[in-house]
Amino acid sequence: MTDFIPFALPSIGEEEISEVVDSLRSGWITTGPKAQLFEKNFVEFLDDGLEAVAVNSATAGLHLGLEALNIGPGDEVITTTHTFTATAEVIRYLGANPIFVDINTETFCIDVDAIEAVISHRTKAIIPVHFGGRSADMNALLTLAKKHSLYVMEDAAHALPTTSDGKLIGTLESDITIFSFYANKTMTTGEGGMLVTRNPEIAKRARLMRLHGINKDAFDRYTSKIPSWYYEVVAPGFKYNMTDIAAAIGIHQLNKVRRFQADRARIADIYDQEFQHLPIILPPKSDQGDIHSWHLYVIQLASNANIDRDTFIEKMFAQGIGCSVHYVPLHLHPYWKNTYNLLPSMFPVSQMVYERCVSLPIYSKMTDEDITRVVVSVKAALHCL
Repeated sequence: MTDFIPFALPSIGEEEISEVVDSLRSGWITTGPKAQLFEKNFVEFLDDGLEAVAVNSATAGLHLGLEALNIGPGDEVITTTHTFTATAEVIRYLGANPIFVDINTETFCIDVDAIEAVISHRTKAIIPVHFGGRSADMNALLTLAKKHSLYVMEDAAHALPTTSDGKLIGTLESDITIFSFYANKTMTTGEGGMLVTRNPEIAKRARLMRLHGINKDAFDRYTSKIPSWYYEVVAPGFKYNMTDIAAAIGIHQLNKVRRFQADRARIADIYDQEFQHLPIILPPKSDQGDIHSWHLYVIQLASNANIDRDTFIEKMFAQGIGCSVHYVPLHLHPYWKNTYNLLPSMFPVSQMVYERCVSLPIYSKMTDEDITRVVVSVKAALHCL
């Protein structure tokens, strides 16, 4: 059988490998100098006016962000049903309740027009998700949030280096932005994430809470030239720190992230050209002049495709092509459905997209032969060869 083309594959080079080996040989493998350097480099990549806090997952970042915003029991946080469960579960960690709204038909991001109708006196924040690498309508969302005095924390797990109105995601007027460096993201640290904010108090709280609520990092305690073994626990924190081993990968991945984006954009352009006359609805594009990170390339099977989504995926797999679905919306998962009495009819756009969407392989390591195989397999599955 021809080699299998996976849905996603990280691009790890010798630079990352050497940096990890250097960390292992240094004896400092948990949070230390390389985690600090990664944070510094990340700020320089985005905007020197920001602060960055490296964590062991985007989920951890989302949790720390809401905690720093003092979200608690009885509060409400508005987000979209069309996302991974982490976006909503962190709201429950703090005893608050997610309020779900549908997605926009043109972007697959949160429908800003649907938000105002669900704002109540308990609403404290909004979490937009930049789906697939395309920005949500942040101008409209930030205007709405300001009108109602609501916090905004961007779930930017898909969105490096995405732009909105010409500005990098992470540099907008939101209170917090959270990036993901999971293995299949636009850059990776294996597992990891970054909390970004302009508010020094939010950054201070996140740094405190990411490591057990201890008021002094282990790196500072153990590298000081004067005795500094003493520390105090000042809050019931978490274990969310990023290791130097992970940061060692991130330092070099960040240097390559624009090239990775260009590679993904080239693949997306080829797919667009090859699929334009097929019974396929192509993915949402960015607004004119903005950058799409192309974390995902999500097609929808049109009504005249004469094949259902699940059969299409089976046919692709039989040809050695890995695919995925983004996402099984939260309103279909037992916990969210049963806890909040959610029905598909409440989220018609998300439900429609889910029923006919397929995520195709798109990653920097794809060769021209790989891309051609995906294109040919899609056409074969649709009987369009």
